Amino acid sequence: MKKSKDRYTVNGRIWVENRGETYIGYGRVILLELIKKYGSIRMAARSMDMSYRRAWELVESMNRLSKKKLVETRTGGRSGGGAIITDEGERAIKLFWSLYGDLKIFLKEEEKKQAETVK
Repeated sequence: MKKSKDRYTVNGRIWVENRGETYIGYGRVILLELIKKYGSIRMAARSMDMSYRRAWELVESMNRLSKKKLVETRTGGRSGGGAIITDEGERAIKLFWSLYGDLKIFLKEEEKKQAETVK
């Protein structure tokens, strides 16, 4: 019978704050990407199993904490409503994924260091 060795993993989360409030993080970026995909806050929220109200609050929060809006909305009517991700929103998404990638690299390096010290 083989002995199983404990394998430790190092994990972490990253988010960006402004004025002491969460500006953007993993869930918010996913919401932005889904708004871009569907052109709708309601559809994006539904696909995340999130209430429309919660999604709207997150969008409002991100827009309020940003110098420029990340999401622009259009009210309903003949042409229907909808939402689009602005250029600023696209930059925020790219910034977050860049930071997220850097964090993952850092965590893997730390995991290797810890594994060597535990041996």
